Amino acid sequence: MSDSTAQPGSALTPPSRALILFFRLYLPWYLRRHFHALRLANAERLQHASSPLVLYLNHASWWDPLASLFLARRFFPAHRHHAPMDASALQRYRLLAHIGMFPVEQGTRRGAAQFLRAASEVLSTPQSILWVTPQGAFTDVRTRPVVFKPGLAALLARNSHAVAIPLAIEYTYWDERLPEILINVGEPLRFDALASQLEIEAKLASGMQAAQDALAALAIERNPAAFETLVSGSAGVGLAYDLWRRTLALLRGQSYRSEHTLHPPQATGAADTEIVPQRSAPHA
Repeated sequence: MSDSTAQPGSALTPPSRALILFFRLYLPWYLRRHFHALRLANAERLQHASSPLVLYLNHASWWDPLASLFLARRFFPAHRHHAPMDASALQRYRLLAHIGMFPVEQGTRRGAAQFLRAASEVLSTPQSILWVTPQGAFTDVRTRPVVFKPGLAALLARNSHAVAIPLAIEYTYWDERLPEILINVGEPLRFDALASQLEIEAKLASGMQAAQDALAALAIERNPAAFETLVSGSAGVGLAYDLWRRTLALLRGQSYRSEHTLHPPQATGAADTEIVPQRSAPHA
């Protein structure tokens, strides 16, 4: 992704290549430090996605932006990625405007207009992808029914040519000291040009609920083989105890693995891919 000059009247700030490179080097290490693994189910739905594209997530945690933007660089490295951010927060962290954030005033008509204008520009710009968390607030992954703010449906009613893909995300502990990031890619959604905003909103929520329910079932199974592992992080109990176990294995002529539960080896994705952070999750 290269630097470019903003078009006159554009609501979007072009991403900075230098900042993206910096975070590409730093954030893979950061994820590995805090999680045992980042795992993805149904990755082929991203690999065959068509443009213009909206990727929308349930809003489970502060970590959502890092996880979602890891996917952005992993699966769409040649694209620009944009997401809305609360205008007051973006004012405090102006740096984030240079990695794809655009300002939206929360809970106002002006904010709704800001979102529709900037998001429509994203969908009309080649090689650009919009990311949103339409729940608008942190929400437990078990909350049903899934309820969204109206912004995303209003956008897609005006841009019915766009494809929307739900990304269900959970953070859960399995057998290791550190948690897992589990993500399931839902079925891509397309919309009839004559569909009402209420019909689109219902379809979006139904798609997300189906993706979340499927992910919940996979999480309960606790089977890493059901996912593609994109990041492999830390394992083991702690430095002293793991050193003792490693020493015993060496003395016995055995191979050492730090995991508490040993699973068959898995194919892993490219862990050291570009990631761009957000200070707060996007809302629509």
